[in-house]
Amino acid sequence: MFKLLKPLKTFKAILLMALAFLLLGAGVAEAAVTHTVLPGETVWLISQKYGTTVAAIAQANNLANPNLIYSGQKLLIPNRHKVAPGEYLWLIAQKYGTTVAAIAEANKLSNPNLIYPGQILTIPTGGGNSLPSRGGRVSATPSELELLARLVHAEAAGEPYMGQVAVAATVLNRVRDSRYPNTIREVILQVVGGYYQYSPVQDGRINLPANESAYRAVQDALNGWDPSMGATGFYNPAKTNNQWVRMQPVTVVIGNHVFFR
Repeated sequence: MFKLLKPLKTFKAILLMALAFLLLGAGVAEAAVTHTVLPGETVWLISQKYGTTVAAIAQANNLANPNLIYSGQKLLIPNRHKVAPGEYLWLIAQKYGTTVAAIAEANKLSNPNLIYPGQILTIPTGGGNSLPSRGGRVSATPSELELLARLVHAEAAGEPYMGQVAVAATVLNRVRDSRYPNTIREVILQVVGGYYQYSPVQDGRINLPANESAYRAVQDALNGWDPSMGATGFYNPAKTNNQWVRMQPVTVVIGNHVFFR
């Protein structure tokens, strides 16, 4: 009888040790930093501190409006990603504003196509393709704020709020990009090949008054929130036959809009 119990006890001990290692590994893999919001901090400032994005922090903390945080609030700062069924590396890279190559390098993936559900990936900071840039914050006159809000309203009134912010951000990204004019007004009213760059300017919808949501989206974009992941343009696949935009590198899809740079 003793001879039967001893191997059983040994097996139980090994099983418990294995479970302990598994739990320890899971705890390390999914560890994240908890940040206590200081007076005057915004989610964008916090995202810059930890090398992540506003979108990633908002999702990790279920923030419906990332602009509404308060002093003393505890925010989970994600630094790892658990692969969900059906995900592939390009989608994950778009989500965090990085690249497939950067994630593959950070995780020593010899084949970026071979990832599996439940796998824990380290998300590196940065890694996105840079654009020729003038840098710095974009300044805006009251009339430019009004013009940008009207553009956001005309282009994205029926889109999710994040999509409205993303549309505003693409205009600001063009202002920062040396390939485009250097003011909000000039970007919105730019004419190339005899055509305005934005259809609401071309067809007159730019003259319609903006709603409150559009004004808030513009302010969030000016404060640094960029759900477009650095995009300089966007389009609705159901409403354009322009082949040039379809060939540009996609940064993210929000609602009905595909964002590109």
